[in-house]
Amino acid sequence: MAHHYEHFWLDPKFWVAVSFVIFVALVGRMAWAKLTGMLDARAARVRSELDEASRLRAEAEVLLKQAEADRAAALAEAQQMLARARAEAARVAEAAAAEAEVTAQRRERMALDRIAAAEAGALAEVRHAAAEVATAAARSVIAERMDVAADAAMIDRAVADLPRALRA
Repeated sequence: MAHHYEHFWLDPKFWVAVSFVIFVALVGRMAWAKLTGMLDARAARVRSELDEASRLRAEAEVLLKQAEADRAAALAEAQQMLARARAEAARVAEAAAAEAEVTAQRRERMALDRIAAAEAGALAEVRHAAAEVATAAARSVIAERMDVAADAAMIDRAVADLPRALRA
């Protein structure tokens, strides 16, 4: 038996439909607010990671410059040490020529040992400096490969996968 109401707002179906629309609007608004909040939080996190990456890159560049300066200083110091060691060896050799041959040979051996030790020390310092430079260069290369385009592509892929992830 069908009821016909004088006005449409007196029909209970009308009020059920109105309450359903209001319910869907409220739930949709809450869901939209949560979704935009999550996206804003992710964008802020990505922005902070980008800032951190640029800060680390700047630090790596500073460390690279410092390592290069340290390496140059170590090389200069090694050359000075070698020059001093050779000058000392020459002086020892001249003094040894005046003395007996046995004493001269012993002093020459001592000078050669000092030169070898100075060279070994300088070589160790240069190797250490080279290792620091290589580490800083590796940091720089990694920082260069993570550019804005790569980060934007990663964000685009994440946003594109968002509907699939929300369905799961």
